[in-house]
Amino acid sequence: MDDYQWLDATAQAELVRRREVRPGELVEAALARIERLNPELNAIVTAIEPRPAQPGGPFPGVPFLVKDLMIEVAGTRFTGGSRWLAGTVSTSDQELALRHRRAGLVTLGKTNTCEFGLSPTVEPALFGPARNPWDPGRSTGGSSGGSAAAVAAGLVPMAHANDLGGSIRYPAAWCGLFGLKPTRARVPSGPEFGDLISGLLCEHVLTRSVRDSAALLDAVSGPCLGDPYWAPPPARPFRVEVGAPPGRLRIAVSTQPRGEQHVDPAWASAVKDAAALLEQVGHTVDEAVPDGLGDPEYEQGMGLVFQAASRWIYEYWCRRIGRPPAEGEIEPQTRAFFEHGRAVSGADYLFGLELLQRVGRKVAAWFETYDVWITPTLGAGPPPLGELVGTESDPLRGNRNAGEYLMFDGELANVTGNPAMSVPFGFDGGGLPIGIHVLGRFGDEATLFRLAAQLESVKPWAEHHPASQMAGSTPRAS
Repeated sequence: MDDYQWLDATAQAELVRRREVRPGELVEAALARIERLNPELNAIVTAIEPRPAQPGGPFPGVPFLVKDLMIEVAGTRFTGGSRWLAGTVSTSDQELALRHRRAGLVTLGKTNTCEFGLSPTVEPALFGPARNPWDPGRSTGGSSGGSAAAVAAGLVPMAHANDLGGSIRYPAAWCGLFGLKPTRARVPSGPEFGDLISGLLCEHVLTRSVRDSAALLDAVSGPCLGDPYWAPPPARPFRVEVGAPPGRLRIAVSTQPRGEQHVDPAWASAVKDAAALLEQVGHTVDEAVPDGLGDPEYEQGMGLVFQAASRWIYEYWCRRIGRPPAEGEIEPQTRAFFEHGRAVSGADYLFGLELLQRVGRKVAAWFETYDVWITPTLGAGPPPLGELVGTESDPLRGNRNAGEYLMFDGELANVTGNPAMSVPFGFDGGGLPIGIHVLGRFGDEATLFRLAAQLESVKPWAEHHPASQMAGSTPRAS
């Protein structure tokens, strides 16, 4: 361990501003940690030659990683976690990558992800599994699991992630991190994309502190030229909201999913404990769930849109690289998703979107009564590696098994465009992290940052580090 391993990005940047360290020292220390720890974690799959930090940003010289999905860095391998794209190299920078550099961040590599982000675990055939620092035999969650493993193990203080249905928040919960999915269109996807899958996909980061997430969102948010729409601008910088009084919030809480799934008692208890704590500090707490979740049109719309999106991925890359996948280049579960999407027409896709937008209007009306909705982020802690993976004989095995964990409608935030976050809130009996999920009103990241900072102050998590960083070690918090 070095002096910088467990400092958040804000603290590291402050050392540079005070000239107590050179920006290059932070990078050198991070590269040494990566060399030592990444062979076991398999969090980073592509190295990027560090560029000197750009001056003037909030994070001068702070080491950073980007996920090997969606975001493109010119001259760097781009695989999307797929053997089909193993030889692809990006020819241009995504606007978000440019904004990361303007923020002063120094990108050192790309992180492991599942194939095209279509799985809740990061175990691609191309690179092999990313391993959870709290227990290397368990999943990190997906699809931003490589980024989560890197931040949780202290390789870097924060890393890029994106979220189409929980892919920031699920790895945050299983790796003991803070993960915010911003409001739809808060962070741009251009210039390659403007309105990706009607805004279901969002970009941001995984962090160990609330303040890092808020400060970077200030630095990278705002529309690109030509964006079809953008999020409502905040009243003031998000970093100012961290530590600001949240006021007396109207909080809805639920610890039971809509289906018949079994919730791990430790994860349900974490939400109940959080609710009791929030009542003690003055908030109003009720048992309630948003309107529209139980509607048949919600499930029908999700099915149509997801299948169409899966097929779009296939068609997009066929056109971009000029050929379909060869035999053995696509994993069984992804291949099944691609085939299911073949039968969905353009009219079906638009019909599915309209069904989901109806649900979004019901949820928006429900948020006239409540400020946030809190549930467990997932139904249980991370499963052993292999449990959420499809096979040749049973391609959808992993998808079915995921129902034992993904049971609290994390994708609702993507459907409605509302901001949502996973906040660390204790550990289970085996020493593995637990996360609670908070869904907020559209455009209202400010309330989420205030509430997260309040939880962080009364039940801090950054002082807990995974001790299972070497093969054969026992998972525990140190």
